[in-house]
Amino acid sequence: MAQAPPGPDTTKIPPPAQEPATPALPGGSPNGKRLVLTNGEYQLVREYTRKGDRVRYFSLERGDWEEIPASMIDWAATQKAEAATVAHNEAESKKLKQQEDASRTDMALDVDASLMTGAGTFLPSEEGMFAVEGKKITHLEQAELESHRDKKQALKQIITPIPIVPGKTNVELTGAHAKMRLDPSHLEFYLREAPPDPDKVSQVRHSSRPGDTMGGPDVELVRASVKGNKRLFQQNKDLFGEKIDEDRKTVLLQRWEVAPNVYRFTLGEQLKPGEYALAEITPDGLNMYVWDFGVEGDAKAGEKKK
Repeated sequence: MAQAPPGPDTTKIPPPAQEPATPALPGGSPNGKRLVLTNGEYQLVREYTRKGDRVRYFSLERGDWEEIPASMIDWAATQKAEAATVAHNEAESKKLKQQEDASRTDMALDVDASLMTGAGTFLPSEEGMFAVEGKKITHLEQAELESHRDKKQALKQIITPIPIVPGKTNVELTGAHAKMRLDPSHLEFYLREAPPDPDKVSQVRHSSRPGDTMGGPDVELVRASVKGNKRLFQQNKDLFGEKIDEDRKTVLLQRWEVAPNVYRFTLGEQLKPGEYALAEITPDGLNMYVWDFGVEGDAKAGEKKK
């Protein structure tokens, strides 16, 4: 995927009339959209603007503003991808409304305890992250990430005469594969949080994503790189003790608030076989406790490894 250095100016510039900005999607809070390139690849962005022969966008992969020539973008394919996203979100909004109408009864039921998922099954009442595979619901366990200095990079720092080589810290999980294996064909996630403390209402967190005005958890779906007996989820670079960059591979994810303190996450693209984790992004960075799982490339998907 093509990359370009971030531009120094962070002022938003409205795009020209022939390339209108995508309107806010109904019913949900989008985590990104595709800016399709002429070579068939794409940049996963929060938003973009165009001025003359340059396009400025906020990269979700690298968490910063970048610029590329407008000639590198396939505008027809980009508009088609945006139209498909809008249609998908409208369909999801309609589906959610139908589910809410169907779940109403004359009995005074606890809304949270009787929340219906997309397949017509009810979400468990306990807190946590749930994987929903059709009518199967699994309560995901959390795993704790570990941070380790990259030994090869440290060696480069030692042998380099002038200390300009940045250090690297790998954020990873032990084990080449997660115990939980999920089927991506009918997969979505639900997060039920504890009700906020009434005495700390003013401190309730909100998403830190640019352009996202919807309160709630900022969760990313991160794909791991398997290296030996480790799953690498993020690599941090630092220079002279200061962090200068963090790199992780994210998958497009949509968030929907379906009930108080209950959030639904739907996939924006088909998951490839591999290792993944749902990770919360806090103001201080990646939460070191994640919900990890794997996706198989054969009929064994959906089974737990023993």
